[in-house]
Amino acid sequence: MSNVSAEKAPVHAAGASEIGFLHEIGSRFAAADSLQTVLNRIVHFVSSVVQCDSCFIYVLEEDQLVLRASKQPHKDVVDRLKLRVGQGITGWVAEHRQPVAVGCHAFEDPRFQVFNELPEDRYEAFLSVPVLCRSRLVGVINLQHRYPHEHSCSEIQLVSTIGFLVGAEIELARLESENNELSERLETRKVLDRAKGILQRDLGISEEEAYVTIQRQSRQRRRPKREIAEAILLADELRRGRAQS
Repeated sequence: MSNVSAEKAPVHAAGASEIGFLHEIGSRFAAADSLQTVLNRIVHFVSSVVQCDSCFIYVLEEDQLVLRASKQPHKDVVDRLKLRVGQGITGWVAEHRQPVAVGCHAFEDPRFQVFNELPEDRYEAFLSVPVLCRSRLVGVINLQHRYPHEHSCSEIQLVSTIGFLVGAEIELARLESENNELSERLETRKVLDRAKGILQRDLGISEEEAYVTIQRQSRQRRRPKREIAEAILLADELRRGRAQS
């Protein structure tokens, strides 16, 4: 078991794949890819450069690390599993912003946190590195091996370097995703307000009663409230169009 600082690792010449990755990262900063696309690309690359059985990416959101991407399919865990900073090896790496490499019996490490949902909990080797953006924690990348695996200094240095390089891209994609979500919520609110106004006018009911009406239709039809509101707007436009013709 060892805690290895990226600054102390010996420098090795980059191979063609590493150089290609540096070029890709440099050319992707101006792209407007979604956060999930960015994370999936990182998982794919890391897993191909450092052969491993598992690759997780946790993203820091407020004060928690949220599992956002995985090499293996974990639909019931991704986006749901959350860790506190300081919890488990992943949380330790986030707190101390230093990589941790455990070559065997990772599950016996006193910092290890068991999650019954993850079969990777019984994997032997574990490498965890911080993802940083201007010295600020963005997330953590974890690599795991089913069988004992001694991580070389070059492997640790490479994955740590990836953590430094992709930090800004993940942060930009996360902020863009948050902005899009906020814009979507604002637009939904506008649509709901217009639909409520139509119901208030046509049915002579209060704003609260109009909202309850939309909510009831949403439950009965099993459709989002925004779709119900958009249907009300469309019906009103068609009615006014017929009246004018």
